Amino acid sequence: MTTFKRASRALTSKLAAIYTCNFHPVTSLSHFSYTQNASFCSRPRQNNKEGSTIDLNQYPSDNIRNFSIIAHVDHGKSTLADRLLELTGTIRKGHGQPQYLDKLQVERERGITVKAQTATMFHRHKFLGSDTDFLLNLIDTPGHVDFSYEVSRSLAACQGALLVVDAAQGVQAQTVANFYLAFESNLAIIPVINKIDQPTADPDRVKAQLKSMFDLNPSDVLLTSAKTGLGLEQVLPAAIERIPPPPGKSTSPLRMLLLDSYYDEYKGVICHVAIVDGALHKGDKICSAATGQSYEVSDVGIMHPELVATGILLTGQVGYIVSGMRSTKEARVGDTLHHTRTVIQPLPGFKPAKHMVFSGLYPADGSDFEALNHAIERLTCNDASVSVTKESSTALGLGFRCGFLGLLHMDVFHQRLEQEHGAHVISTVPTVPYIFEYSDGSKLQVQNPAALPSNPKNRLIACWEPTVLATIIIPSMWGLLSLYALSVAGSNWSTHSLIASELS
Repeated sequence: MTTFKRASRALTSKLAAIYTCNFHPVTSLSHFSYTQNASFCSRPRQNNKEGSTIDLNQYPSDNIRNFSIIAHVDHGKSTLADRLLELTGTIRKGHGQPQYLDKLQVERERGITVKAQTATMFHRHKFLGSDTDFLLNLIDTPGHVDFSYEVSRSLAACQGALLVVDAAQGVQAQTVANFYLAFESNLAIIPVINKIDQPTADPDRVKAQLKSMFDLNPSDVLLTSAKTGLGLEQVLPAAIERIPPPPGKSTSPLRMLLLDSYYDEYKGVICHVAIVDGALHKGDKICSAATGQSYEVSDVGIMHPELVATGILLTGQVGYIVSGMRSTKEARVGDTLHHTRTVIQPLPGFKPAKHMVFSGLYPADGSDFEALNHAIERLTCNDASVSVTKESSTALGLGFRCGFLGLLHMDVFHQRLEQEHGAHVISTVPTVPYIFEYSDGSKLQVQNPAALPSNPKNRLIACWEPTVLATIIIPSMWGLLSLYALSVAGSNWSTHSLIASELS
């Protein structure tokens, strides 16, 4: 409580909201140019040509750093990721497309990051008095609240995070939300103020916000401009020196966390994994702790940033495996994979996604139901935060009831179905879940109004709908906002929900 009160004094023009939902009675990279110092590029780009191999045995866990880039929407995460890939020689400057890690068509059309993407970089840095080669796993994450599940999964594979803040916009809603995701995961947090080249940039004000809200020391803040390259030479050294190495044990039995997956027409399901303990080699027999099924690893490697086979993954490293999974139901995000005939303690996994919006999906042509079923199954392999159940409608026939984290998440899912799988769908009006309480004490959660049963013997006594419990941090005109909220929400608005004070 006191943290948010102090924060409100530092903000001058921004509004940030962190919310949880509970049930209660009835939110182009432009052309850039900068001179890249030769000392920035630590080693030549690793080309995936025949005969060219990457020896991961050179990188013990002490020489590995895993970190994510987290920020609010449009604060420059993907552009910063591009510059780091260029500085390490992972991609060549001026080649390829801007926002290199935003690979989906929907991401390029909308200018937002939808999927967290991993890239392995190699960097030489003078550490403890000698030049040392480091393996850096970078994860670029989405900034919109609808894709916060992607962020939480990405942080599970990291020991640190770059908290990027726009020098002009300052701390905003997802800055706060993502900070606390990283803080709860006990990650080392490196604050980075980006876009300092903008005319309206005010780094000192943003430093004060970071200090008052998150108790981050202003002297630890990095000032950068990913567009011009200003200050980028200090980012990777800071990541190496401030972020701890992975804590796993190389001598322990293999345990790896399944972070993400997607379906490839030729290889089947490709899984992104983080090696927590032990080592994985091509040809190993592995087993799923969730399903008990066994597989043989036919390919293993890293994302550099495209798939590069290495034949091995060691403790602390993040990469991909191909194990012959043919069904997306076999690749359960958050599952623990281990060697067969070994007994291990499964990893905690991830919290289940909390679906906020439900919509029906039906094929435009009733005969295309199986094709739509196939497309949804493949797409949910790459988006584990969507829930899918079959349903039928008297007007539209057989279809699916899907749960999403928000309206943008739903819209992006529909667009990906059409663009990536050629599906033509009819979607129903989105609804939120309701809970109905009956006289016998039973409760029923309903996402579709048509599913509400009619039973005259069981009297309905209460109906519960989702409400938002919000902590709002706003500038000094908060009194006007309070009056507006009262006029909109009436008696449901509680002044105790508003935590604000006049800003200095």
